[in-house]
Amino acid sequence: MAEISSHLNRFGGVYLLPVAIAALAFALIGVPSTWVTLTVAGLAMGMMIFLMASGLSLIFGLMDVLNFGHSAFVSFGAFIAASTLAALAGWVAGDSAILNIAALLLAVAAATAFGAAAGWFFERVIVKPVYKDHLRQILITIGALIVAEQLLLAIWGGAPVAVPRPKVLEGSLIIGDVAIEIYRIFAFLLGLAVYVAMHFALNRTRIGLLIRAGVENREMVETLGFRIDRLFIGVFMAGSALAAMGGAMWAGYQGLITPALGGELMILVFIVVIIGGLGSIEGSLLGAILVGLLANYVAFLFPKLSLASNMLLMMIILLWRPFGLKPAIKG
Repeated sequence: MAEISSHLNRFGGVYLLPVAIAALAFALIGVPSTWVTLTVAGLAMGMMIFLMASGLSLIFGLMDVLNFGHSAFVSFGAFIAASTLAALAGWVAGDSAILNIAALLLAVAAATAFGAAAGWFFERVIVKPVYKDHLRQILITIGALIVAEQLLLAIWGGAPVAVPRPKVLEGSLIIGDVAIEIYRIFAFLLGLAVYVAMHFALNRTRIGLLIRAGVENREMVETLGFRIDRLFIGVFMAGSALAAMGGAMWAGYQGLITPALGGELMILVFIVVIIGGLGSIEGSLLGAILVGLLANYVAFLFPKLSLASNMLLMMIILLWRPFGLKPAIKG
C-alpha cells in the first residue's frame, strides 16, 4: 500500500482517482458518446451529493456531532423547492428564460433559507444538550428524524410529488453524437460555485481559519482565547442549509419525490463523508465525485452490482487510507 501511495503522489495523489476510474470506464464502455453522457451525469450527481455531504462533514469534524437527522433537511429542502416551483408554475412553464431561472433560484433559496432556520432550531433545542455524548446524539437525532418524516407526511402526504423543471432547463444539449441533459450541467455548475465559495471562505477569511483550526485542534484554539463554541451554531446552520440546497437540486434531478428521499440519500452522504475524511471539504468533493461517477458507470456496465458498488468503494478506500482520502482530523 505504501508503494502504491508513493507512485500516486508523484502523479497527483488521490486526485488521480476520478481520472483513473473514468479512464477504466472508457475502456470498458467503448462508445465515446455514451461515456461522455455517463461522465457528465456522474459529475452532476456527485456535485449534488457534495452539497449534502460537505455540511455534515464540517459538523462532524468541528462539533463532533453524530447528526443522523441530517437527512431531514434534505427532505424538507426537496419538498419546499417543489412547492415553490408549483407556486411559480407560470414562471416555470413560460417562454422567458430569465423567469425560468428566477423560479428555480427562488426555489433553491427558499429551501436553503428554511434549512438554515431549521438548523438553528435543531442545534439549540436538540443537539446542544447532548454535546460530547455520542450515544445520546444518535438516539435523539434519530428521534428527531422520525418526527421530521411524520411532519412531511402530515404536510405533503405520502403520495409521490412531481417536481416541475423550468422550461429552459428541460431537454438535452446535443453535441455530435453526445446528449447531455441541460439540468445536469446546471447542477454541476451550481455545485462547483458552492465549492469555490466554501473553499474561499475556509481558506481566505478569519472565520474560515478558526473553523479549520477548530477541526484540527479545538482545545488549542480555545486555549488561545477564541470562543470556538460561538462558531458552532453558524457551522450547523450552514451545514443544514447546504443539505436543504442539495435536496432542492436533487428534487429537480429526480422529477418525483417521496418523504423517504432523505433517508435513501443519507446512506450515500455518509459514504461520501467516510471516503473523503472527516472535516474536509476537499475530501467531501472528491468522495462525492467518485461515488457519482462509479454509480453511473457500474449501473450501465454491471447493473446487478450497482447497489453494492459504493459500499465496495468505501471498503477499498478504508483499507488503503483508514482515515479517508483527505481527512482534516485523524482519530
